[in-house]
Formats: sequence, C-alpha cells, structure tokens
Amino acid sequence: MNTLDYSLYLVTDSTHFKEDEFLLAIEIALQNGVTFIQLREKEATSRQFFQKAVSVKKLTDKYHVPLVINDRIDIALAIDAAGVHLGQSDLPLKEARKILGKDKLIGISAKTIEQALEAQKEGADYLGTGAMNPTSTKVVTHITQVATLKEICNSVKIPVVAIGGISLENISNLKKTHIKGIAVVSAILSQPDIKTATQKLAQAAKAIIEH
Repeated sequence: MNTLDYSLYLVTDSTHFKEDEFLLAIEIALQNGVTFIQLREKEATSRQFFQKAVSVKKLTDKYHVPLVINDRIDIALAIDAAGVHLGQSDLPLKEARKILGKDKLIGISAKTIEQALEAQKEGADYLGTGAMNPTSTKVVTHITQVATLKEICNSVKIPVVAIGGISLENISNLKKTHIKGIAVVSAILSQPDIKTATQKLAQAAKAIIEH
C-alpha cells in the first residue's frame, strides 16, 4: 500500500539560483512542510545533473523525504533515489520498471482518464495531473480542467498529485477533487520568503486533501 505523503510535492527549478542558494532554498522548503521532491534539470549535462542530485539527496535523506528524478532513470539509479517521474514521451513504464526494479517509485504524468488508467495498469505508483493553470516553467501549457482532474482521481486507486501554476490564490479550486497532493515550482522557489510560502502552502494543501 502506498502510504507516502504527497501533500506538498516540490518540483525543482535551479535556473535562477547559484548552487549554494539553490540547496539552501531546498533545505528551507524541506524544513517547512515539503513532503516530496522531484529533481528536474532540463538544461544540465549528465554530470551536472548527477552532482546536483547527490547534493539534493543528502538533504532529502536528512529530512526523510522521498526524492524522485525527472526523466533520468540512469541518474536515479546512480544516486539510489526513491524513483523517477516520467512523462508521456519518456521511456515506457514497463521498460522503466524492468530497469529500476519493483521497489522504486515510478510516477507518471497523465492528462486524461485513458492515460491515468493505462499508467495504473502498467504499475505506476502515483500520477501527476495538469497543468491546472498557466505556468511559467513551460512555454506551452495545455490546461487540464478541474472536472477532468476529479474524474481521474475517481477512476484510479493510486495517488494523484495536481500540478501546474498552483498557488495560495487558486488552491481552493482543487477542493473535493480527491487529490493526494499539489506539485509546485514557483509557488515556493520564486517567492522572496521561501519559509513562509512553504508553511502556508503546506497548511493549505493539507486542508484540501481528503484523507
């Protein structure tokens, strides 16, 4: 049974940070309510990604929070991360499972009920669904309706995490959708006060998640 806490799921973006500033931001977030981290590095070389993953895993281990790696199964294995998060254009889940083994987490991005049911059937541990709102981290954003999110949650037995432009201002839109968490980037990492932003989001997330 998947009993992990997905309530405040941080997807990283180190673009505007120096290395030490980035790690400090992650640590502050971990200290103040982040329950799950996905390391996403779109521009890094493999070596840079690996080195950053090693540093971030030291922090997630310290705070006993799972770390998954976006896309890169090789990096996840190299640092013994909790698992990976895969998009629809990444390696198929079945093949990823063969490489990672049965004990690692595999999260899948699913925008439709069909994708969600397929991911569950193939053995995904959780789903990331969105974008719920326009987002600054991706140039092209295809919005997922709240009704679709709710249908996905009601169609699968695995945890669903909502993602995409979620903030304190719009999180209440996700009430009664049966999500198990919210995934955010800029709502934490772009804030001038990361500590307070994380605390408020953690509180708001727990309030809308139906246990």
